[in-house]
Amino acid sequence: MSAFNDTPPTACGTLFGIGVGPGEPDLLTLRAANALSRVHVVFAASSTRNDYSVALDIARPHLPADVRIETLGFPMTRDKAALAAAWESNARAVADTLRKGRDAAFLTLGDPLIYSTFGYLLRTLRRVAPDLPDDAVQVVPGVTSYQAAAARTRTILCEADETLLLVPGVNGTDKLAADVAGADNAVILKAYRKFPEIRRVLADQGSAEQAVFVSRLGLPGEVIAPTLADAPDAPHYLTLLLVPKARTGDDSGDDTGEA
Repeated sequence: MSAFNDTPPTACGTLFGIGVGPGEPDLLTLRAANALSRVHVVFAASSTRNDYSVALDIARPHLPADVRIETLGFPMTRDKAALAAAWESNARAVADTLRKGRDAAFLTLGDPLIYSTFGYLLRTLRRVAPDLPDDAVQVVPGVTSYQAAAARTRTILCEADETLLLVPGVNGTDKLAADVAGADNAVILKAYRKFPEIRRVLADQGSAEQAVFVSRLGLPGEVIAPTLADAPDAPHYLTLLLVPKARTGDDSGDDTGEA
């Protein structure tokens, strides 16, 4: 497919929701890199306060030199009306691009369908642009931050018949404590805002010793703390905790794992 030009095709374009991974450009999948190499437009979400996008920086080595980049602004607010208005405006902008026959990519950190802005865009796009065909949107999965963090720290996330809980750290600590207590292994994403409280919960449950603190993985300012006690009290937004089951060298599983 040719790069952006002034004569749009007549067929509907395709929107690729692309997970760019947690931070290092070489963690993009081959499918993601291939899609990025042939789109006409790249959409990157950013705060309305600035046009900076971490996901865009990660993807840049894979973008054609002449690709058009458009930032979609989202207000940093909990006002549901303001957020809904922003999503609708941005979804309409994406739909207009697709109707002109332009292929586009929407960039998101990690995976597009796990705690991602893309999920909101997808839902809104379905509502405001019902005329677009079902196959106008394709999702390209990405490496998640917790997968990359587990690989970097050689932390087993789950094995045999164990459970793995994925939970945001923005909820009340009582709920978090109940959720984590019921799982063999846990991943706590968005652990920045309530980190001191989360640390206390894990200490009370006896899970703090094996927990792993990871912040800004693969990005400037990366922090991997050997213990939660060594972690900063006010960590960066891109912070997660791996909370694996305490294992011994004698642990053995069954044959339920996958090759």
